[in-house]
Amino acid sequence: MPEGDTVWQAARRLHVALAGRVLTRSDLRVPRFATADLTGRTVLDVTPHGKHLLARIEGGLTLHSHLKMDGSWKVFANGRRWTGGPSHQIRAILGNTDLTAVGYRLPVLELMRTADEQRVVGHLGPDLLGPDWDPEQALANLLADPARPLGEALLDQRNLAGIGNVYKSELCFLLGVTPWLPVGALPADRAAKLPELAKRLLEANRERPVRTTTGSRGQDLFVYGRAPRPCLRCRTSIRVAEQGDGSRERPTYWCPHCQTGPAPSASRSSRTPRRTTN
Repeated sequence: MPEGDTVWQAARRLHVALAGRVLTRSDLRVPRFATADLTGRTVLDVTPHGKHLLARIEGGLTLHSHLKMDGSWKVFANGRRWTGGPSHQIRAILGNTDLTAVGYRLPVLELMRTADEQRVVGHLGPDLLGPDWDPEQALANLLADPARPLGEALLDQRNLAGIGNVYKSELCFLLGVTPWLPVGALPADRAAKLPELAKRLLEANRERPVRTTTGSRGQDLFVYGRAPRPCLRCRTSIRVAEQGDGSRERPTYWCPHCQTGPAPSASRSSRTPRRTTN
């Protein structure tokens, strides 16, 4: 599940493979940009912004992509077989004389003027892994709607950019509150440390192949994906229920003993998660 750390890793792989190199192959397999030809242009850099990827290309162009749930970018040495999925799932190909980057199942892919990047990322809150990180602004954004459930507020990229469903559940556990607690009811001391706690989690994982929040190998996460196994702290069974704003529901995990605050009743929650889309 791509979150800020995953997107940061993807951007770094693409930057190492493409930046400073002239494109010798270009194929954008989406109808609007199918005739665009980027060959002969130099890739300047590849930068993450929250969950967005911005590949800046000579001539004032940016290739913008978003991975959402299932998208991925793979890099292959030329001549090596591509293994990211069937060919009909390929949405973009960018190659130079040595390496080829292949974008699979990209739900968002658009070529735009670099000067227009704010159109797709300007609405985002401070980026947890970016140079614009501002913990005070992030907290102010979260607290602006005090009645909103904390889990929903954390997923809103307009508040702070980079948190997905995994970090939402893990952050709420580490703060000792349920994802259904209204943001305004979060104790002041825990609210104050929330932005930097989120930043530390993403920074700690941006270099790791396997995401972990526990620091314990083999038990990587406290609650996400662990229902109905016992809580690592108190041994109570982890629970799961769907949370969302009515338009999009996501499986949300919590420990009913370690986390205080409102939660779905036993009849509405489940011990086995259902698959959802992002």
